[in-house]
Amino acid sequence: METVRDKNGGAPVPAAAKPKKTGRIIKKDLKKNWFVYLLAVPVVAWFLIFCYGPMWGVLIAFKDFKPLLGFNASEWVGLKHFADFFGGPYFWRVVKNTLMLNVWGIVFGFTAPIILALLLNEIRAEKFKKTVQTITYMPHFISLVVVCGIIHIFAADEGIVTQILQLITGKEYSSLLGYSSFFRPIYTFSGIWQSIGWDSIIYLAAMSSIDTSLYEAAEIDGVGRIKKMWHITLPQISPVIIILFIFAIGGLMSSGYEKIILLYNPLIYDTADVIASYVYRRGLREASLSYSTAVGLVSSIVNFGLLWMTNTLAKRRSETSLW
Repeated sequence: METVRDKNGGAPVPAAAKPKKTGRIIKKDLKKNWFVYLLAVPVVAWFLIFCYGPMWGVLIAFKDFKPLLGFNASEWVGLKHFADFFGGPYFWRVVKNTLMLNVWGIVFGFTAPIILALLLNEIRAEKFKKTVQTITYMPHFISLVVVCGIIHIFAADEGIVTQILQLITGKEYSSLLGYSSFFRPIYTFSGIWQSIGWDSIIYLAAMSSIDTSLYEAAEIDGVGRIKKMWHITLPQISPVIIILFIFAIGGLMSSGYEKIILLYNPLIYDTADVIASYVYRRGLREASLSYSTAVGLVSSIVNFGLLWMTNTLAKRRSETSLW
């Protein structure tokens, strides 16, 4: 009989005893914490039904899916839709726009909450700090439709943003959402305005766990506030920053289509049309379900590859990673 040597240096024990012991431990834990496992059942069921269950639908990308024929009767076309996307006239446009919007989001949108959290952490007047936090949190709770409506009003011909831009540049502008060059700044900085306060919460929570003796020792050595932020605060919250950065890179090839659809128009497709909006138009408006599924599958595969690569690099460079 195969044996397994005891880790404590004892006599060898039969290999079959190990799984039996593990089974007893699991059974004992289930009996002891049955209510906790019961609470987890709806969550697990939700993921299985709504997240993993529909994944078989990606096979539509390899078929010429016709709703009237059904899934099984639709013709199998292999990689035809993938070839059409890679060789299509809009491939480079939607890929470039998606990457550019997300790069803008990482450069400006990812760093803005960190900067706000660092500044709030240095404020000693509690009333002023809470007031700033409340003001910056509030836009997060505004409906996206309302936010896009506000953007349309501010960027209109007589909108306040348009008027300010005319005063600064001395040029006449109609609606700013009719200019391709303005879409990325409007999209990015309106997103920062909406989410900067909410996103800063996690960094403030991480800062609250920093040992205050580190700051006290730095003050004794005559270290200023800027250097304390750079040499103490940022290194202490770096694990949180790295994890969120990995997630941000993992979504580099995806953008939320809701806000883009509410803001863009055919005049600015050359900078505003991204993979998600392209999938929306082809899949829902033109009923090309197989083609849009193929495009979405390509985006998901690339995102997974970027997530894996970024996590691997983070694991090599630091002790922080997702797995």
